[in-house]
Amino acid sequence: MTTTRFAPSPTGWLHIGNLRAALFNYAIARQNGGTFVLRIDDTDQERSKDEYIQGIKDDLTWLGLDWDRVEHQSARMDRYLEAKQRLIDMGRLYECFETPVELDLKRKKQLNMGKPPVYDRAALALSEDEKNALRSARGSHWRFKLDHQRIEWTDGIIGDISIDASSVSDPVLFKNDGQILYTLASVVDDTEMGITNVVRGSDHVTNTATQIQMIAALGGTVPAFAHHSLLTGPQGEALSKRLGTLALKDLRAQGIAPMAVLSLMARLGSSDPVELRENVAQVVAGFDVSKFGSAPTKFDAEDLKPLTARVLAAKDHTAVRAEIAAAGVPDDLAAAFWDVVKGNIETLDDLPGWWALFRDGSTPLVEEDDREFITQAFDMLGDPPYAADTWATWTGAVKEATGRKGKGLFMPLRKAVTGRQRGPEMADVMPLLQVKPAL
Repeated sequence: MTTTRFAPSPTGWLHIGNLRAALFNYAIARQNGGTFVLRIDDTDQERSKDEYIQGIKDDLTWLGLDWDRVEHQSARMDRYLEAKQRLIDMGRLYECFETPVELDLKRKKQLNMGKPPVYDRAALALSEDEKNALRSARGSHWRFKLDHQRIEWTDGIIGDISIDASSVSDPVLFKNDGQILYTLASVVDDTEMGITNVVRGSDHVTNTATQIQMIAALGGTVPAFAHHSLLTGPQGEALSKRLGTLALKDLRAQGIAPMAVLSLMARLGSSDPVELRENVAQVVAGFDVSKFGSAPTKFDAEDLKPLTARVLAAKDHTAVRAEIAAAGVPDDLAAAFWDVVKGNIETLDDLPGWWALFRDGSTPLVEEDDREFITQAFDMLGDPPYAADTWATWTGAVKEATGRKGKGLFMPLRKAVTGRQRGPEMADVMPLLQVKPAL
């Protein structure tokens, strides 16, 4: 059975980059009638926080991405320690004693000599007496001993990959303070949870190579790996510098629609055009991981706004009743208000501004040459309430009195009444005005 996982570390809020892994793995599981596991990778107890765990669940729920079960790495420490001992017994895990400063000096020396900065396995030459002396003085960390051969697999996005293991440092699996690192914990979990497919960022390709050897050493079955491209900003800049503004909770707070996010992210970076979907099932049905490319993918949060506008324009007012009420719109005007503004908003955050216009009036936009005309026109308009035919009756009278017609008649009046150059049909706006427009 197909089993996938989304394995976020609860050390911060989920951002748009994290979502690609969540969505891709979710879609593969659902397309195949399989299992989608939400795995909280919380081995870093110092930085992991309950509020981030809850935030992960809230964000996925907001998007409509449900999970079949939740796993916590913090509850599986015994499994990692057992794997540690197995790897030690088979000679694949060895103790090292270099400090971070010493390792950095080694790397710099290798680079200066034109050599790749690969760990030299100096710890393997230490005697037991030397190890005992170092343990008492500085502690130790543990590295997985790679077989120096080519590691090859066919990636679901990148294609055939071949990495020479001798060009990669033996990965650290346990830190000096005893913390179990992601590299081992992920292998143990993927193996024991029967994970069949893993989609993650292309920055994990080298990790995948080393983990393939670790999976084999522990007797597991290697999942089908696919590495999606990394997102950049709209100008190709590193997205990591802007992630603080791209947290999913912030997009939610800005009124971005979940289906706008899913529709864009399910196609961005693929050979298929972005298509606005109505529900998660449609997103899943139209997803094809093989159509994604490996080149960096540009992401612009502004692209979510027109998609959100289209999502909102298709909704009935009952679907956004709470947001309309929160904007201050009386219940008896809610349906009419929504019908008038829904085609003229980018997000639900625009609702209060429209209601303020209808309730309190606007600051008129009036060209100096039009000021006398607008003053005369406003004098010809009675007090509210206005009806559906008020706009036609009023503009007809103003045309008769001033001789203005066409754009020279209608545009100045629109700008003066609404304070905006564009918007809904004025015949629909007038019945919602609660005060008479005034200069």
